[in-house]
Amino acid sequence: MPNTIQIPTPLRPFTDKKEAVEVNGATVGELLADLTKRYDGLRRHLYADDGRLRNFVNIYLNDEDIRYLQREQTPVKPGDTLSIVPSVAGGAPTVAEELPTLTQEEIKRYSRHLIMPELGVDMQRRLKASSVLCIGAGGLGSPAAMYLAAAGIGRMGIVDFDVVDYSNLQRQIIHTTNDVGVPKLESARNKIAAMNPHVEVVGYETALSSENALELFRDYDVILDGTDNFPTRYLVNDACVLTGKPNAYGSIFRFEGQASVFGTKEGPCYRCLYPEPPPPGLVPSCAEGGVLGVLPGIIGVIQATEAIKVILGIGEPLIGRFLIYDALKMRFRELKLRKDPDCPVCGTHPTVTTLIDYEQFCGIRPEPAAAQTGAAVNDWEITPVELKRRLDAGDDLFILDVREPNEYQINRIPGSTLIPLGELPRRYQELPKGKEIIAQCKMGGRSAKAQDFLKSVGITNVKNLRGGILEWIDKVDPSQPKY
Repeated sequence: MPNTIQIPTPLRPFTDKKEAVEVNGATVGELLADLTKRYDGLRRHLYADDGRLRNFVNIYLNDEDIRYLQREQTPVKPGDTLSIVPSVAGGAPTVAEELPTLTQEEIKRYSRHLIMPELGVDMQRRLKASSVLCIGAGGLGSPAAMYLAAAGIGRMGIVDFDVVDYSNLQRQIIHTTNDVGVPKLESARNKIAAMNPHVEVVGYETALSSENALELFRDYDVILDGTDNFPTRYLVNDACVLTGKPNAYGSIFRFEGQASVFGTKEGPCYRCLYPEPPPPGLVPSCAEGGVLGVLPGIIGVIQATEAIKVILGIGEPLIGRFLIYDALKMRFRELKLRKDPDCPVCGTHPTVTTLIDYEQFCGIRPEPAAAQTGAAVNDWEITPVELKRRLDAGDDLFILDVREPNEYQINRIPGSTLIPLGELPRRYQELPKGKEIIAQCKMGGRSAKAQDFLKSVGITNVKNLRGGILEWIDKVDPSQPKY
């Protein structure tokens, strides 16, 4: 009887978009071997060059992490299910001994809380005395901040240095059309003030960094992680552990979301789940992969719920539990998490005792200064301006677009050929021999992966279009729509 492996959304392009695959084998390793034999494009996402499972991909047998079983030698029984869980960027904190009083207007406002036996006046006063720091006022931060404000959190900090863009409005519900071009911090502050003037909003119009994180976190009871990149996510985790602040975690991608509570004394941290980040570009961001507009609302509200539970010391927070939500199936799944005694941050003998360079930790290098001028900075990429010059000169180039068909419908480089990245391992022989190939996607990440793959099968005359179709539109063809 075959077993089933659940395929997460980011990896489905490599399984012909299948969300579950039936495989055969007697152990976890044999099941994974059968999977990667059928879908060779998955191999580099699951395994490092030395054959080890990558540290940023976790494998669960039913609801148990195989790292705490027999790893790949773990035997499987008929009907067992494997889940691939890749990374995608208890107790109540101390509150003031003398809780603030509630005004008559606040009693009216929070009356549906006050009549609940589990909450009541004292719990509402505790919420008023509490504070939450939201990292980001985007997809996750928007619903979380609005519901925390409505619930009566006394002080809310928001860290964000971005401005509102039209592409934000599909999901970042704290912002409106009139806010386009306005700093997100200003927009969020105005909406929260209009919703609940009793909430003190403290804005930090800056990028969170190793230099300011510890100082920012110290004044708050709970940190709510609304980040969208791996360097900041690891920074938030480490700063939470070092300052002893609970981390209400959430992440989103396309139709799937994740949530947990990290960084508590008795529970695991984010590094216990993902000891190391994926290589740059291997995991697409929401900007490249997209996200269902309502999904961050669901996950952000879960984060807000967990923050309130941790502050009040009620219920069972998601400590040691990893919640996965599939919007298409309207299904929640829960996996067990364990605190790793060897974790470099929260383990028995931590080696990370100060904040580090998280860009370097995640393998991200600053762009060369020459990139500011539009000039080519190496021999493996080409700028949109240079590509346009060569096309106008009649150079015989093959432009390979590795985006999805729905993206290709929005905009395209004239004359380009579409082969989605997930289909490339079985279709690369369709590429012309002898022609120089220009790989292209939305922003350059997926096309860089296509370039790496093609080189691995002996096709070396490939350049990556820096900045993708978006930079092509900015620098060459502004008549096309951006997304």
